[in-house]
Amino acid sequence: MTPQETPMDWGTRYAARMAGMKASEIRELLKLLDQPDIISFAGGIPDPALFPQAEIAQTYAQICGDRALFDAALQYSVSEGDAGLRQWIVSYMAKRGVTCGPENILITNGSQQALEFLGRMFLSPKDTAMVEAPTYLGALQAFSAMEPVYDTLPNGATNRTVASYRDKAGAAGGVLKFAYVVPDFANPTGHTLNIEERRELLQFASDLNIPVIEDSPYVALRYDGQEVPMLQALDCEDQGGIESSRVISLGSFSKVFTPGLRVGWICAPTEVIGKLTLMKQASDLSNSAINQRVIATLATTRFDQQVAQGIAHYRVKRDAMLDALERHMPDGVTWSKPEGGLFIWVTLPEGLDATALLQQAVEQARVAYVPGHAFFADGSGRNTLRLSFSLPSVDAIEDGIAKLGALLKKATG
Repeated sequence: MTPQETPMDWGTRYAARMAGMKASEIRELLKLLDQPDIISFAGGIPDPALFPQAEIAQTYAQICGDRALFDAALQYSVSEGDAGLRQWIVSYMAKRGVTCGPENILITNGSQQALEFLGRMFLSPKDTAMVEAPTYLGALQAFSAMEPVYDTLPNGATNRTVASYRDKAGAAGGVLKFAYVVPDFANPTGHTLNIEERRELLQFASDLNIPVIEDSPYVALRYDGQEVPMLQALDCEDQGGIESSRVISLGSFSKVFTPGLRVGWICAPTEVIGKLTLMKQASDLSNSAINQRVIATLATTRFDQQVAQGIAHYRVKRDAMLDALERHMPDGVTWSKPEGGLFIWVTLPEGLDATALLQQAVEQARVAYVPGHAFFADGSGRNTLRLSFSLPSVDAIEDGIAKLGALLKKATG
């Protein structure tokens, strides 16, 4: 047999970690958006009606019209990120109670890249990551490539001792490495940790001597209630500054401006930022310089205005969905009532499987959602689902929830 006749067996060449990588159910469901008659409550997609089109176009035009700016913006850039943008983030973090400097900031291609970097930096195969149940699916995807084991963060009182968490990690063949949490309007539940829960989490992490990854892409989008201090702010206050803090904070411009420019950041002690910068250099060298310049200009000139518009816009949609759920859901179905963010978490009666019902929802009601089990590290939560109210119109929300409610009434008998 000649070399040209030997078929390539790709499966024998992949690294072992590829076996644990699976397609995102959300990414797959987003393909439904190509079908115009589908009412999609699936992806947590910002409403493009809020994208500042004129301002973005004007900023690109200004850069492209100035030769010096143009040359710099289309050139390779430093891995840490645009200096002006990092300085703006420093000011933003100060307003949220975190005193830091540009050396504490790394710009990333969205906060998803930050999660992937942190998973690679901390996790070896069989190490344990502490996550909520449920938790953000994208985090599970980013971490799972490193072949970890998952344990569940305590939610309130628990009979487990601190030693039991270490022992369980050791029995799995690794070390307990970090806790990951979305503390504000969490994806997928919409839940926000109150001040007592945040202090309990920080004490738990201190007892275990592990870092906390605070993922905060929705923190600016609060519609009701009082703002709660960031975990990083609380820890910096307790520990005497960011260099002594165990909290690594992730931020993003995707939900405030637009996800398409792919600009997020990590705020952490300089030792951590130094390691992450090396990873950034090895991964993609740097973010797009021109996109960073555009975001820096938008952040400087209209961040507060953009946030206010987003709050007003999404509050109406959240209220419309909560009202529709109240009127159309059958007995036995419950849901969260988030004070902000983009998501509502629905719990069906025991015995109903949201994954099995999804096909009926799409085919019969032309409504899409994300089955809840995708957000559990152990695949549980079969009777839960996530709804996003960010993209559909108010009329579509009413229509879609009415159709979903009718389907669930049939399913519950």
